[in-house]
Amino acid sequence: MNIHVRQAEVSALISAAQARYVREIDDGDCTAWPNFFVDDCFYTITSADNYAQNLEAGLVWLDSKDMLRDRILSLLEANVYERHSYRHMIGQPFVDELEGGEVDSETSFMVARITREGPTDLFATGRYIDRYRIVGDEAKIVSRTVVLDSNQIDTLLGFPL
Repeated sequence: MNIHVRQAEVSALISAAQARYVREIDDGDCTAWPNFFVDDCFYTITSADNYAQNLEAGLVWLDSKDMLRDRILSLLEANVYERHSYRHMIGQPFVDELEGGEVDSETSFMVARITREGPTDLFATGRYIDRYRIVGDEAKIVSRTVVLDSNQIDTLLGFPL
């Protein structure tokens, strides 16, 4: 198969996975969010400055699917916060490298937070730096580094981006 055809197929799989991912966060209760990841996954949220300086500590640091599940469980059952929802706008993924069954990609995003009794605000902008594993006809996240453009972080960052 032509490498350009394969890359187009992989890009389509990643685009579909991204669309399902943001729909789960925006319209769901996030309980299915961990299913977008492989079992031995990695998820972190960091600032652009920290990422540029290769500083490993993130604002959120989860290194297994079980940790992702625990995060959602605590958000739904233990934490108390203002009722709100999100709306993601994502760019087209740029597929960087294709090696074996895994692929690197980068996708820009904007997230608005919608409060029930107040305004809609721009919550976060940035990019997803991802490694996906292609499993059959599905792309699963091996690692996701959410790189926020701003160093000012909202206190409601508990929900996944």
